[in-house]
Amino acid sequence: MTSIGDMLVDAGLSRDRLDECRNMAAQTGESLDRVVLSKDYMEETTVLQIYAKLLGFEFRKSLEGTKVPVDFVDRVPVHFARNYNLIALDQGSDDVLKVATCTPLDPHPMDDLSAIVGCEVDAVLAPRLEITALIARAYRHKADGVDEALGAVAEDADIGSMAAEIDEAEDVLDVSNKAPIIKLVNTILFQALKLRASDVHFQCYPDRMQVRFRIDGILYDMDSIPRRVQDAIISRVKVMGKMDIAERRLPQDGRATIRLGDGEVDVRISSVPTTYGERIVMRLLDKTAKLYRIEEIGLSEANCVTLREYLEFNHGIILVTGPTGSGKTTTLYASMAEIDTTRKNVLTIEDPVEYALGGISQVQVNTKKGLTFASGLRSFLRQDPDVMMVGEIRDLETAEVAIRAALTGHLVFSTVHTNDAASTITRMVDQGVEPYLVSSSLILIVAQRLIRTICDSCKEVTPINDEWRVKLEKVGISDAEMGGEVAHGVGCDECFHSGYAGRTAIYEFLPIGEQIRTKIMEGGTATELKRMAAESGMITLREDGRDKIRSGLSTPDEVLRVTQLDFD
Repeated sequence: MTSIGDMLVDAGLSRDRLDECRNMAAQTGESLDRVVLSKDYMEETTVLQIYAKLLGFEFRKSLEGTKVPVDFVDRVPVHFARNYNLIALDQGSDDVLKVATCTPLDPHPMDDLSAIVGCEVDAVLAPRLEITALIARAYRHKADGVDEALGAVAEDADIGSMAAEIDEAEDVLDVSNKAPIIKLVNTILFQALKLRASDVHFQCYPDRMQVRFRIDGILYDMDSIPRRVQDAIISRVKVMGKMDIAERRLPQDGRATIRLGDGEVDVRISSVPTTYGERIVMRLLDKTAKLYRIEEIGLSEANCVTLREYLEFNHGIILVTGPTGSGKTTTLYASMAEIDTTRKNVLTIEDPVEYALGGISQVQVNTKKGLTFASGLRSFLRQDPDVMMVGEIRDLETAEVAIRAALTGHLVFSTVHTNDAASTITRMVDQGVEPYLVSSSLILIVAQRLIRTICDSCKEVTPINDEWRVKLEKVGISDAEMGGEVAHGVGCDECFHSGYAGRTAIYEFLPIGEQIRTKIMEGGTATELKRMAAESGMITLREDGRDKIRSGLSTPDEVLRVTQLDFD
């Protein structure tokens, strides 16, 4: 029979590395598979497939779409499932429960699990991140250990001193042997990450601290924390962000990196003093989140073709505009991913660098050291670039350097904060840029908003009643266009009874043609520019939103919510 060592060697592990791992396993008591993976000598899926073949276990590369038995979630505590990375997949024949694991050589947790669920369990090997994601989905509506962690905090005499413990990159999945206050904060962050929250708010009230999550752009109240624990939580979060815990009268900013299993999440932390104590907001940037292609971000076919056409330009400025949290960075990254970096030199300066892009040199802004968007962009001009991205044009200096770069034969991407595409032009002129420079450097402006999409789990198509008719008329859609029916979400546990799950974008593309250039030179207002563009065939944000309603992706309420200032 072939040994595990031979199978690992056949899969690409060298004999020297195998011997090294065996020696380390003998010294530490760790299993061979754990040592190989900790050394990063092989992919986890490869190792698990080898063990599955050797031990006769089933292997599943993906657990997407798997429904966890309700009985398992009710019986097995979330901390047990997370600590041992075990989750039930389905009930097999003869009352045997199939359970996913990523540690095939550790039988004890499986034995304990068998005792908890009261039946025989059969191991199925799966990657750790797949198991983590499935546990997150299965337990998303459970209390998630927050109550348990709060109970432990209540029993802890010296909670303040415990707030100071910190690892270089805190693993929020690791709550065993942690001080109660650390366990509490980690549990809240884990809950936020598994619910796809973009921000975590700790808001102080006279009698409590309220935890709130922003999910799909909407704030939801989550756990209430007793006021006596408030200072310890604030101190813990400040320690994570390397902030001054003694300074409570001035706003502070900090940064931290936390781990969710094998993935890393960047956290931007802001604190401001309020009447009832410091208010903390944590922005979560998941580095392992999927990088979207331009076909996946909500662009219509015509807009997709337009964007690809402009990405081939050799020089000019492409601006993406919209309020904070409207998906501008996602659109920029999707555009960057289209550029052939083997033929072109691409550089970016960002604050912060949110995702790593292959083949692209990315620079992080450091204002304390004098590295700003403007100074970074100036340095880029000496790096023989073809394409440059600057995170945001927020002042005249950055705008002038970007324009100079565009006029000297470079393609420049950036973002600005304006309500629509046309007002971007007047904003640049208002900043002090000469109209002739704006008209000669800009080639395309993309305005966008994010709208929530209807939840697939509770989506219904119903006949249009009077209430729906009024809403549809507000966005300019008739009954006939909808075929007499409208799609909407009735609300379920999966979507917090909101009827929405996930988001897509609506867009407004304004190519800068000759007519628009002339109007800019004449000092045209944003309204005049928009009307001229609309007459030339520009699809406005609201019109793009109509298409999303007609296709059953979203609702009139959502389109009206984000296009209140739009006109047809």
